[in-house]
Amino acid sequence: TVGGGGMGGSLLENANPFIYEPSGDRPVTAGEEDEQVPDSTYAWETFDLIRSINDPEHPLTLEELNTVEQVRVQVSDPESTVAMAFTATIPHRSMATLIGLSSEVKLLRSLPQRFKMDVHIMPGTQASEHAVNKQLADKQRVTAALEDTHLPEIVNQCLSARS
Repeated sequence: TVGGGGMGGSLLENANPFIYEPSGDRPVTAGEEDEQVPDSTYAWETFDLIRSINDPEHPLTLEELNTVEQVRVQVSDPESTVAMAFTATIPHRSMATLIGLSSEVKLLRSLPQRFKMDVHIMPGTQASEHAVNKQLADKQRVTAALEDTHLPEIVNQCLSARS
């Protein structure tokens, strides 16, 4: 039997995921270090925020599972919008909402409040993609979910650094 190595402690939905090589750290440019230059928010910077989120089921990051990729993060600094599409590792995985919620929380905690977030699952990658996207787009549902007694603990585990 495959045991609960994941955060939920139950049987794994995806017992043998394919693991991808992380892209590595991006070098910091002189312009980014210059305090006189106004900061802008970029797609690569936003990707850096979410790539290290832990999968709720495996001791792997979303980047290692190819759940998130930099090419699926779009940022418009002038319009204050961030769009991030993610994929589920298997089409019937119930963890998709938790992955989306963890990503959204990380962005909400990290980016300026002026940004409007659109975190959604890639079309055709999840059996219940419409329901997942509807939940993630409903800010009242997201807020209510985070007020739940157990869910914030799981989200925080996904966002914490691995030891």
